[in-house]
Amino acid sequence: MTSKMMQAIQVYQYGGPEELKIENIPCPEPKEGEVLIRVEAAGVLPIDWKIRRGLTKNIVPVHFPYIPGSAFSGVVEKQGPGVTDFQIGQFVFGRAKGTYTEYTISSVDELIPMPENLTFTEAATITGGAATAYNALFNEGKLVSGQKVLIHGAAGGVGSFATQLAHWKGANVIGTASTKNLDFIRLLGTDHVVDYMKTQFEKVVKDVDLVLDTVGGDTLQRSLSIIKPGGTLISLVGQPPIDKAKELGINAKRSSSFASKEDLWAIADLIAQKKIKAIADNIFTLNEVQHAHSVSETGHGRGRIVLQIADTLSR
Repeated sequence: MTSKMMQAIQVYQYGGPEELKIENIPCPEPKEGEVLIRVEAAGVLPIDWKIRRGLTKNIVPVHFPYIPGSAFSGVVEKQGPGVTDFQIGQFVFGRAKGTYTEYTISSVDELIPMPENLTFTEAATITGGAATAYNALFNEGKLVSGQKVLIHGAAGGVGSFATQLAHWKGANVIGTASTKNLDFIRLLGTDHVVDYMKTQFEKVVKDVDLVLDTVGGDTLQRSLSIIKPGGTLISLVGQPPIDKAKELGINAKRSSSFASKEDLWAIADLIAQKKIKAIADNIFTLNEVQHAHSVSETGHGRGRIVLQIADTLSR
């Protein structure tokens, strides 16, 4: 047990953003197969506030107090017994349990070395938005060049990555967004934009091979009318109408959101090569975490939300 202390966000009970408390707690020690990470940046994902509110307690139970967050980038601070794959001082990104903190513990199985020209901000967005989009489009949606894909919520944390990835793949990309975000999603590679505030997408879109829904609600049911037989509906936020879809010859499924290490490598390489870009329009400090969660809960942001943990986000 170390006597070193660290700042971390603690949650003691389910509730609103006010339940996010910044405290000084003991720094953890890595065990066999683990490393201690000095966190530079942490991704703020929608699942984080859903867990905090207790909306997922039957699926993702927590033990209070807990530290929120799972996506991070940082620097290897200390190796656990037997760890040789990662060296002290190495820049990494990945997944961990509790990343709204100065230091976190990560299994070496969840770590990826950062490419040379990636920033900590960019890397912190990968295991959340980018990985979810990559898995949904390519592993589950089987999207290939020349196909037509509709992305609901194309400006959001997942949607902004999905739009770029689909464009990179050579698909015909249709995106829905609010009026203020139409130019933004055009810049990401959307071929056809739909202002959902003014137009019902089913009136202007048809014969789609794949729909990726990051919005939920009645969007799932309405999407069935514009998917061609043999097409696919992937939902990230709700249970799709599987039986109705089957009657129409459509494959509907809920995305698992888990990407392999190979997928994470591929995404990092695409960002490093400037084929796609990580968009984090909302960057907050650890002290501003309550505000960060409030922004996330609105669901109307651009790109990913990131917490700046260290004093600097660049190397």
